[in-house]
Amino acid sequence: MNSEAGGLKRSLGFFSVFILGIGLLVPTSAFFVYGIAAGITNGHVPAVYAFAAIAIFFTVLSYAKMSKVFPRAGSAYTYVQQTFHSNTGFLVGWTTLFDYLFLPFTYVLSVTIYLEPLFPQVPLWVWVVAIMLTMTLANVFNVKVAVSFTTLLIIVQLITIAIFIALLIKYQLTQDPAQLFSFQAFYSSTLTWPTLLSGAVILAYTFIGFDAVSTLAEETHNPTKTIPKVMISLAVFIGILYVILTYFMQSAFPNISVFASPDGAAFEIAQQIGGIFFSSLFLGVVIASCLVGGISAQMSISRLLFAMGRDNVIPRKIFGYLHPKSGIPIYNILLIGALGMNAVFLTLDQVASIISFGAYTAFTFVNLCVIKHYFIENKTRSWKGIIFHLVFPLIGILFIAAMWFNISRIALILGVIWVSCGFVILIFLTNGFKKPAPTLAMDKKEEELDSSSLSADTTQPKMNLT
Repeated sequence: MNSEAGGLKRSLGFFSVFILGIGLLVPTSAFFVYGIAAGITNGHVPAVYAFAAIAIFFTVLSYAKMSKVFPRAGSAYTYVQQTFHSNTGFLVGWTTLFDYLFLPFTYVLSVTIYLEPLFPQVPLWVWVVAIMLTMTLANVFNVKVAVSFTTLLIIVQLITIAIFIALLIKYQLTQDPAQLFSFQAFYSSTLTWPTLLSGAVILAYTFIGFDAVSTLAEETHNPTKTIPKVMISLAVFIGILYVILTYFMQSAFPNISVFASPDGAAFEIAQQIGGIFFSSLFLGVVIASCLVGGISAQMSISRLLFAMGRDNVIPRKIFGYLHPKSGIPIYNILLIGALGMNAVFLTLDQVASIISFGAYTAFTFVNLCVIKHYFIENKTRSWKGIIFHLVFPLIGILFIAAMWFNISRIALILGVIWVSCGFVILIFLTNGFKKPAPTLAMDKKEEELDSSSLSADTTQPKMNLT
């Protein structure tokens, strides 16, 4: 295959993409925010999780819609580029890059939070380098290797969550069996709309990352069907899992004031319901889940860089290069691994707020893409078209607007600086806007073909850089 500015190998089916998506979302992330969320929501975490899942689902539907039209690596960058203008697509892709580049940082720092107290004599930079090297090694060989490694760790995560829930039920039966199946965690007089919205903004963070599976479109068999199904399945699965898990946590421990620290509430619960052995296992799985998320995040950003490199928006010889044997963007993987070492200079709170800026920008524009492509350009004005291509995307935009109002100041400042840098680069690329930014002209007939029925030569996407 052509390893430079060519196509990625199609080797992933529904299960593989779904596993990578689960790995990026990290099912155990509900543990990280539970204590804080319980305080903000007045003990209604499962109710707010259900609300957040429904709210974010409208944006998931928009991503699913656009991935059917443009099944290519690049995600929001590709959708906006093709729907609005190449210049707009570049700026959205640049802003999304801001989000994706920092995603591996969150997983690296999450691991160090647990490891530092256990090994205080080990310098922080040692953990950062070791964790980033582990993530990079899992990605440099072949996408199938990453899938296999991620599958194993996802299974361990889900088993641990199942044991955690079982222990919660056992604990509840010995304390207050009557409260095991109570609606108190879903509704009470203390659950108000301001509480619901403020809690949803916090919990929505655990859903960020579902869109990254769209960057694997060129490595997926029949992407026009597989990627949308994966996105919707991810949102439903994670939403239900989080509601069930936090319901039993809330029922067993309705008063978070008994915990020494809200941040460590889940670990304290694990100690109380399972003793030293289970709490040690719990800690190990949480660390492993962060590694899974980091591997998936690094894989996704490497594909976004590949899409932009292939378009020659960024140097094609580096970012658009594919290894001739493994068929992966090896230079991108190594570059992200090197950048991840800088996590030593940041805190987890800072990184989380930075990621929000890029994610909210991408979410907003993908919803707008659905309205423009389906409702305005294709004039889908039936009652079904109005609901799915106008009303639902608008609801998604309104919910994201609420999150924009709660974004931190540092994220806004750094985000504006990053976008300003992108604007300067855009001026250079377009020769002062005298020509459009490099874009990708795609053969739509080929997009609709099931790649599994094509030969090795015809699985490569046909394209012309204009």
